Amino acid sequence: MSDNTQFTLAPATGIGSMPGGDARETAKTVTGSFEDFPYLAELPARGPGADMIGRTAGMLVELYARVEPSGWRVGDRPGRDTRRARSWLVEDLDALEEFTQGYEGPLKVQAVGPWTLAAALELRNGEAALSDPGACRDLAASLAEGLRLHLDEVRRRVPGARLVLQLDEPSLTAVLRGEVRTASGYRTHRAVDRQAVEQGLREVIGVHDGGPVVVHSCAPDVPFALLRRAGAAAVSFDFSLLTERDDEVIGEAVESGTRLFAGVVPSTDGRLSDPAGSVMGVRTLWRRLGLSPALLAEAVTVTPTCGLA
Repeated sequence: MSDNTQFTLAPATGIGSMPGGDARETAKTVTGSFEDFPYLAELPARGPGADMIGRTAGMLVELYARVEPSGWRVGDRPGRDTRRARSWLVEDLDALEEFTQGYEGPLKVQAVGPWTLAAALELRNGEAALSDPGACRDLAASLAEGLRLHLDEVRRRVPGARLVLQLDEPSLTAVLRGEVRTASGYRTHRAVDRQAVEQGLREVIGVHDGGPVVVHSCAPDVPFALLRRAGAAAVSFDFSLLTERDDEVIGEAVESGTRLFAGVVPSTDGRLSDPAGSVMGVRTLWRRLGLSPALLAEAVTVTPTCGLA
């Protein structure tokens, strides 16, 4: 189980995706911009296999996926699409290793979480893996083993790093509410039981034994309490989507030692506010919750609202 106690991180980092397709230039930019908390960036502009679903599908153990017109689908053997996804990941790791020589400190790696992956990855019949509880369990187990190997590889390449694992779960709220559409588009898949969702997350979070795991969602109504129970040490979210009804669960999360990755910097084209303006909403929330101002720097890492691709 991941350590859910307070942990020390830098005040800012990125989410995951970046624009463009040059791995070396991206690694140089990320490590230069976030000297105290760099991350392994994703470059989806390169095409299928570099996208978040394809990259994570390439990490699976004894499960393979290929690109169909409708998206990624489970296949019988590793094909061209799996090889391409793995090749791009190696290219990104090579670039990261080059620009983190001698680095010591937190380093974040990202992968799609088990429930967003189950909502996006199709079975052979064209329906999402989400439609089959057995397939969901197999997918979580395969993902857990794949992430274990991936984390080991990053540790080997950047031995001074303290790894932080981020699980991207933008579809989690839709999974819990039964809002994921079937292949026909006319119906939705049944809502997954919250205990099953929590168990699936706990299994994958548990691969980073002793290290912090962040669960990221840029959707409304992030289930903070469920993620905390599943073992997440931090929750990453789009701050602009919060409402006052989220105050209580956020206050409980902070008081329990859960770190907040607050997405306050716009991730799309637009005018950027000054740094003080970007975090003003977080300071206002802190006052509203009656939390100690001294706790703010310990409990919050500032991020963009979502990926920058």
